[in-house]
Amino acid sequence: MGLFNAITIASTGMSAERLRSDVIANNIANASTTRTAEGGPFRRSRVVLRPRAKEPAWRSPFLPDMLDGGTGKGVRVAEVQKDYASELRLVYDPTHPDAIQSGPRAGYVEMPNVDIVTEMVDMIAASRAYEANASIIEGSKAMFLKALDIGNR
Repeated sequence: MGLFNAITIASTGMSAERLRSDVIANNIANASTTRTAEGGPFRRSRVVLRPRAKEPAWRSPFLPDMLDGGTGKGVRVAEVQKDYASELRLVYDPTHPDAIQSGPRAGYVEMPNVDIVTEMVDMIAASRAYEANASIIEGSKAMFLKALDIGNR
């Protein structure tokens, strides 16, 4: 295992969580957008993360193959998905320019499927995950510096 593997793995997590925070911020900013370029109200987005593809991994010479699955490679963003599964909110406002004009839902406006409380909870989780990865990098750096200090004695 290389000296900087922990830093490399943690940096992939930091990058993924930064993108996740950006997507959440975009959801919050568009929580009341009723008209988009694609047509219809804004749909919330979410980031889908996957493990980075297994490459030929370093294997420990001290562990049998069944115990050593190789080192981790980190995480990657697989895609940013629009949420079409959850229902849009209906708000009664017949004066709104995007209000439905006819039928049983006349006067209602289709609002985005963004729940501010859910988005804030997701933002806190992304922030904590980012901080955890930053702590891993700081801890690795401290270990490297201590190893260098021991080597200089």
